[in-house]
Amino acid sequence: MATDIKDSVHAVEAAAVMGLLPARPRLLALGEPTHGEDTLLDVRNELFRQFVEQEGYRTIAIESDCLRGLVVDDYVTSGTGTLDEVMEHGFSHGFGASAANRELVRWMRAYNDGRPASEQLRFAGFDGPLEITHAASPRQALTALHGYLSTWVDADLLPCTGDTLDRLLGADDRWTNPAAMMDPAQSVGQSAEAGQLRLLADDLVALLDTRIPHLITATSRDDVDRARLYGRTATGLLRYHHWMADTSPARMTRLCALRDLMMAHHLLALAARRPALVHAHNSHLQRAKSTMQMWQGPVEWWSAGALVSDRLGEGYAFVATALGTIRHQGVDTPPPDTVEGVLYTLPEDRCVIDAPRLASALGGTVPAPRVSPWFGYAPLAPAHLADIDGVLFVRDVPQS
Repeated sequence: MATDIKDSVHAVEAAAVMGLLPARPRLLALGEPTHGEDTLLDVRNELFRQFVEQEGYRTIAIESDCLRGLVVDDYVTSGTGTLDEVMEHGFSHGFGASAANRELVRWMRAYNDGRPASEQLRFAGFDGPLEITHAASPRQALTALHGYLSTWVDADLLPCTGDTLDRLLGADDRWTNPAAMMDPAQSVGQSAEAGQLRLLADDLVALLDTRIPHLITATSRDDVDRARLYGRTATGLLRYHHWMADTSPARMTRLCALRDLMMAHHLLALAARRPALVHAHNSHLQRAKSTMQMWQGPVEWWSAGALVSDRLGEGYAFVATALGTIRHQGVDTPPPDTVEGVLYTLPEDRCVIDAPRLASALGGTVPAPRVSPWFGYAPLAPAHLADIDGVLFVRDVPQS
């Protein structure tokens, strides 16, 4: 078996990954099994550099707030702000503190310096403005969309004024109240004002869509794309807040699904413009159903990767990252009867594995699932091998 597995092993290079795929995908997604480990992000950075320089990819999207991501994109394309400011304000989930993310942004800015806009790298966050503890107010997205339309569309066509939006939104801390995540009664998502805002957001997005030919001519394709981003985010946030106020047993399943739906919509919009590289947790990018154990029990939902793969077919590719150890988090040498245990016998510290050939080399037997002693790490599910294009294996992850 070891010989057969070695036949499926390749160097960690863009060319090796492309050799696993039937065609050049519009979205090439690299997953990670845990957050916060710069070793994994350093590998990502090197691979993404190769994909940019050798394969012509020009967008890099990561699992971070889509609105904050605009701050990063402005910096890497035009130098707006400083690197310190961008790392502080351009990322969610604490990802701006990562040295590897800082290096990615620094490199993207350096790459773009002196290049025409058509050849520049673009940055995108594709997560919603969501944290585990709360969801953002829809104010930023709604008012930005309304402001854009009020500048370029006849006032008579607008469904409301900015003052009306402001009155219905009220104080932002009503929306961001962290108590609402555990107690639906604390959410304003099903209030009368929120219901009116959902209708107005839908009307604003419809107005934008009906005026696209004029708006592209009057402004630019980038301006229209940004307005569409505001529209997707506003409607997605209002939908998410609505279901935060739900009291049914399906509440958390629905919220997890809605978050990944927002991710999928953002990814499909990026793919419509140009091929993109994507990085996020494996659970958001896999084709198989995602699962999570939460305080009220297990939840299952279809990830952004599953939704996008259904739309793009071979235009979507997914390389999952698996790892051997994270000893500083209590994740020790993997048991030999797990996928990670089999890969840990390889001499390479880092390698790319042809997932279908690996499944074949395992002789049709399904390895035992690895059990993680640390909640922050999700082992590779053996049953998912058939739905993965490749596996990036990192033998040992030292403390960052």
